[in-house]
Amino acid sequence: MLAKGSPWEESDDERNNDRPEAHPRASPRHHRRPMVPSSAFLFLLLQVAPSIAAQAPTVQLDHATVTGFTNGTLKQFLGIPYVRPPVGPLRLRLPEPIPSYKQNFVATAYGPICPQMQQTLVLPDDVPEIVREEMGSIGAPIPLNQSEDCLTVNVMAPADATPHSKLPVLVWIYGGGFEIGYPSSTDGSVLVNQSIALGSPIVYVSLNYRLNVFGFLASKEVKEAGLGNLGLRDQREAMRWVQRYIGQFGGDPQKVTIWGESAGAISTASHLVTNGGNNEGLFRAAIMDSGAPLWVGDITHGQPYYDFIVQHTGCSRARDTLDCLRKAPFDTLMRATNSTPDLFSYQSLAESFIVRVDGVFLTDNPQQLVKRGSVSKVPFINGVNDDEGTLFSFTALNITTNDQLVDYWQQFFLPNASKAEIESVFALYPEDPAAGSPFDTGDENVLTPQFKRYAAIMGDLVFQGPHRFFLQHRADLQPTWAYLYKRGKATPYLGSFHGTELTNAYGGGDLAAHFIRFVATLNPSSNSSGDVTWPRYTTKSPQKLTFLDGDVPLTITNDDYRVEAISAATDLLLKYPY
Repeated sequence: MLAKGSPWEESDDERNNDRPEAHPRASPRHHRRPMVPSSAFLFLLLQVAPSIAAQAPTVQLDHATVTGFTNGTLKQFLGIPYVRPPVGPLRLRLPEPIPSYKQNFVATAYGPICPQMQQTLVLPDDVPEIVREEMGSIGAPIPLNQSEDCLTVNVMAPADATPHSKLPVLVWIYGGGFEIGYPSSTDGSVLVNQSIALGSPIVYVSLNYRLNVFGFLASKEVKEAGLGNLGLRDQREAMRWVQRYIGQFGGDPQKVTIWGESAGAISTASHLVTNGGNNEGLFRAAIMDSGAPLWVGDITHGQPYYDFIVQHTGCSRARDTLDCLRKAPFDTLMRATNSTPDLFSYQSLAESFIVRVDGVFLTDNPQQLVKRGSVSKVPFINGVNDDEGTLFSFTALNITTNDQLVDYWQQFFLPNASKAEIESVFALYPEDPAAGSPFDTGDENVLTPQFKRYAAIMGDLVFQGPHRFFLQHRADLQPTWAYLYKRGKATPYLGSFHGTELTNAYGGGDLAAHFIRFVATLNPSSNSSGDVTWPRYTTKSPQKLTFLDGDVPLTITNDDYRVEAISAATDLLLKYPY
């Protein structure tokens, strides 16, 4: 809530007006929430420090002048609210757009991040130190302010961009299993600077969206209220904000590419299949790293988690439990949420909060929507890492036999499938460690008798299967490119694990260069002098650009690994969506 006496406080008239003015929030650099200067104070500051003011870039949003900052060759505007704060009676409601910005404000620091679920991963004592280093951030305190009032966007553009520049736009949707995540965890300025160096300058936008209980609560009550997948609804509103305002920053609203990784990629895929495939002109292309239309079922499948949270917030006896949750104290609601299974609990990727079929935004299992052709016909890139499952395979090291593995999957992922059905799929995954993940590492990385097999199955069913399913159904109908990231294979037990490619994409690497070309021209190989040409993926020629360690960093490979196993796994999950 806004502090009493704040220069951004709403008057009684404004609070009751159907068209409220925007009240930008403070953007903390640390834990304290600083006061945002009023327009009068900003005017005084400009008089006192003209040399500083002269360097500060501004944009006009409706009636408001927004002040950002320059950083080398870039100008940045951070923490801009794109909808009304989803707090108080607006908690667990659809995002409400801001009709008009009316007050000048400063946008020089990231806004608060959306509330994050606590995550804890316990590693065995004999895991090498490099694994601990790679996974050390899991469960660590997040050194940023968290608030329900978090729905902001950030824009980075070349310093010389003007409203007449019409530059291509890249919109980033972070991952984190729909439980955690925030824009400042990746540095978009690296991409913009790389785009300038490549002669294809872009404008970069990142956004916050509601997570866990606030964004992906699932139950019959949520379904009846038409309030499923609120996090996806937030993302959609942020895209509408881009259409309305990105021109002021130098971007072209007709040249927008949406890009996400992991949960962000699953989100991106959801925007491709929603609304009968009509993307409303919000984007012209898409990039998905480690995520594709997922095999999810009805939103009522999340009822046990909803009931648990209702019980532990004292809302069980309420006539309207959803309304009771809106009024529950924040700390009470988060304690209940943090008591549900997270990404790194025993059940791993069988998550408490995930996209589900809500009847409005997602009218069916996303893979069924793909089969029916409910897909936005825009060019897209869809890639995976070789060892997607390893990161999520440390939570169930007690599984040491085939029977235990089958029981585990039946309990958490496939409760309606018979053991015989699951066993028939798992029989296609040999118990020989040399066949498991990290792939191509022989008998190394055998943490337990089932670890590498478990990792192979987890990676294929959750990532590789949906990836190939999407490609096979759409590649002949729209321009499609695929990649396989196999760098970092020497990392013990992890290999080319989930998220590995982000160090390249946000580190000025060759994958990033291909993405920038795609954003600019809709062809990831355009102007790629000296590079391996990245061919389009087709069903007759299912080829992937493959990123390797060693002297040959790039090559073209066929998408022909584990065909029978992945196909059988995909069919099983289509029959029994989660």
